[in-house]
Amino acid sequence: MAQEVKTTCPYCGVGCGVIARVGDDGAVSVKGDPEHPANFGRLCSKGSALAETLDLDGRLLHPEIGGRRAGWSEALDLVAERFSRSIAEHGPDSVAFYVSGQLLTEDYYIANKLMKGFIGSANIDTNSRLCMSSSVAGHRRAFGSDTVPGAYEDLELAELVVLTGSNLAWCHPVLYQRLSAAKANRPEMKIVVIDPRRTMTADIADMHLAIAPDGDVALFNGLLAHLAASGAVDRNYISNYTSGFDEAVAAASRLDLPALSTATGLTVAQLRAFFRLFETTEKVVTCYSQGVNQSAAGTDKVNAIINCHLATGRIGRPGMGPFSLTGQPNAMGGREVGGLANMLAAHMDIEKSLHRDQVRRFWGAPSVASKPGLKAVDMFRAVADGRIKALWIMATNPVVSMPDADAVEAAIKACPFVVVSDIVRDTDTARHAHVLLPSLGWGEKDGTVTNSERRISRQRPFLAAPGEARPDWWQLAEVGRRMGFAAAFTHGSPAVIFAEHAALSGFENEGRRDFDISAHAEIDGPAYDGLRPFQWPQPQGSAPQKKRFFAEGAFYHPDGRARLVAVEVPRPRSANDAFPFTLNTGRVRDHWHTMTRTGKSARLSGHLAEPFVEIHPRDAQGAGISDADLVTLESPHGAAIVRALVTDRQAEGNLFVPMHWNDQFASKARIDALVAPVTDPVSGQPASKNMPVRASRFAAAAYGFAVSARKPRELDAAYWALARAEGGWRVELAFAETNADWLDWCRKTFAIAAGIEPIGYTDRTSGELRLAFFEGDRLLATLFLSPRPVAVARSWAVSQLGASHHNLAKRFAVTAGRPGADTPDPGATVCSCFSVGVNQITAAVRDGCHSVEAVGERLSAGTNCGSCRAEIRGIINGCLTLAAE
Repeated sequence: MAQEVKTTCPYCGVGCGVIARVGDDGAVSVKGDPEHPANFGRLCSKGSALAETLDLDGRLLHPEIGGRRAGWSEALDLVAERFSRSIAEHGPDSVAFYVSGQLLTEDYYIANKLMKGFIGSANIDTNSRLCMSSSVAGHRRAFGSDTVPGAYEDLELAELVVLTGSNLAWCHPVLYQRLSAAKANRPEMKIVVIDPRRTMTADIADMHLAIAPDGDVALFNGLLAHLAASGAVDRNYISNYTSGFDEAVAAASRLDLPALSTATGLTVAQLRAFFRLFETTEKVVTCYSQGVNQSAAGTDKVNAIINCHLATGRIGRPGMGPFSLTGQPNAMGGREVGGLANMLAAHMDIEKSLHRDQVRRFWGAPSVASKPGLKAVDMFRAVADGRIKALWIMATNPVVSMPDADAVEAAIKACPFVVVSDIVRDTDTARHAHVLLPSLGWGEKDGTVTNSERRISRQRPFLAAPGEARPDWWQLAEVGRRMGFAAAFTHGSPAVIFAEHAALSGFENEGRRDFDISAHAEIDGPAYDGLRPFQWPQPQGSAPQKKRFFAEGAFYHPDGRARLVAVEVPRPRSANDAFPFTLNTGRVRDHWHTMTRTGKSARLSGHLAEPFVEIHPRDAQGAGISDADLVTLESPHGAAIVRALVTDRQAEGNLFVPMHWNDQFASKARIDALVAPVTDPVSGQPASKNMPVRASRFAAAAYGFAVSARKPRELDAAYWALARAEGGWRVELAFAETNADWLDWCRKTFAIAAGIEPIGYTDRTSGELRLAFFEGDRLLATLFLSPRPVAVARSWAVSQLGASHHNLAKRFAVTAGRPGADTPDPGATVCSCFSVGVNQITAAVRDGCHSVEAVGERLSAGTNCGSCRAEIRGIINGCLTLAAE
């Protein structure tokens, strides 16, 4: 009988509710949960495609030791023995855990308890260090606690929403939908987007400020100085609830408007307009994300933003406040249990002896780590220099995602003992593990996550555990028992762990700490199974608490006051003739992290199927780069080869490359290999948005595009980028030299049997070659080669994998690379939810559909997640402009 299970999306920090339906035949479908207060039924393209990522292809299904299959007991015994031996010989700081925002809170809790309470080291850090630790540090400096003051509904209640360092449309699409709908209902609402790139989010902006890289401190310092000078500050709030105002304003006033213009890259007129808009608007929410956090001055940026809200008292009230948008589904949950190396569980501070003692007594631990552990970048440096001798990596892929990624890979490869817990067997990191442990994936996991607005939701299982896969918390607890701590790790279910976590949050709290969910300290299995989404705090014996913090002070510094922090404008990056461009890294709409999940979906690969670099037309011309050329990017740390996307959305002198591609999907596109291991001195967060690089055209002797029913193997090419396609795979290619025998290359690459002969042709004049292989009426593979980037109707070519080619004419049409006049070509995918291409949208516009709504009514494009609406509007405007000329 079909069943429906309410769970939570595993992607970004929005924390959308999902209803998963498992049919009688075992097929899974997903839809948004209309009752979940984060999304009210909305899903983005990634969430809508979750069911397409649940196959077992590539799954790690049993433990392995040294590449051979092993049993759980043997593997866990070995992990416990090697960690125990290292601790005995070299001390507790010789071991480390590197964990992930993909873990559930219960997994995080056990990992933190084992490392900090019983191993006695704080060497546990998380990939969340890479996305939101500057926000944590800024909160703690300002508020005395890592507290997000507001709620999502504030974006809808605000009169002005400032989005800085946040491509909301692509990175938090459901919040973008909520904001876009609010603006449509209240056109007087104003939106300001602060970003060096003109991203798709700017489509709904009243003002786009193309700020210079790392210009945020100068901008918000300038704003604070303006607010103070114009009398727009709230003197009562400042006097009653804060300290440090005069010092902060003095620091902020050091640059006059011309100097601010230089520091920010904005005109004086733009600065005045923004300052005046903020000054005269009462209800202001400032949302910030990775563009603020991922900086060598990230914490100062956060405090510069918070200063403006504290100075005006615009915090903790409906439609007001600074708002950190986390990147991962459980970055917040990890913070709640001390997943960062410089924190303790339940928002307690590792530096405070009182907090260490409280945690030690609650856990019954022999001791609790007495000092912060190594943060992510420093942790892998310690692996490299031999200080860390045993490393356990859980649910993350640092060989792709860490800065200076090649050095990180070398460190992991040289580490004496590496354990990797993951759901995928072959990742860039897992290939260097001595022990592989199979974990549960989304749909199998059972636990909780916390989203960006402090809302705790359940992830519930609706699929059986495949093979021998086990929960991460179980793996950790079993190792803890084997290391001699059995009494502390008797947990038999995630409900028991959650109850302990909730009890610790209320232990000797009495309102002194912000995080308190002790109302759930005695939760049992059935109540946990039925737990509905809720926001913290929820202290024991109390009704659900306020949704917002700090409207009337009550900060968590000892004196109860917030701190306005005096911050200095960072020194700008000096010009460098060898590396003249500034590299900015980030995300795209339809992929997630290192693609181990989204890379399984053909639909999600349809929009952007290969790694690319956005470059301004004048920069491209100066470097001799044309649209669709391949580009070599180099920094002092590494190199990558990506496709050129020439666009004036990118500011001159700046480049943007997504961070998702890895060695499983591209030949040389791990972009974090180029990023220096430079970190914020307060938070330890890497600076991934401002890296000096150079760019040059990659000179290929031949370019190629291929589709194949089978996954290509041993791709012998100077450049390749692989993506799932309906019915098979698609691959972009480039060769440093031409091949004397392309037929043999195809047979090896696409596993074509010797008896199958191709059809096709070679044009010696143009240098083009086309080969297609058929078995019966089914296309096995086709290869298109050219001395220039291949001009092929790619979406149509991919669709031929599922077509019937029953006559010779249809087969030869495949080698032409484009459909006949009687067969429309959808063009490059714009709407992933409904697989609608640019040519289909263009045709609809020509047929009279002159608005996004009209296109949606005709083609459904843009009517589900809405992330493509800005792109659709751009196509419409382009078509109408051409028609008017």
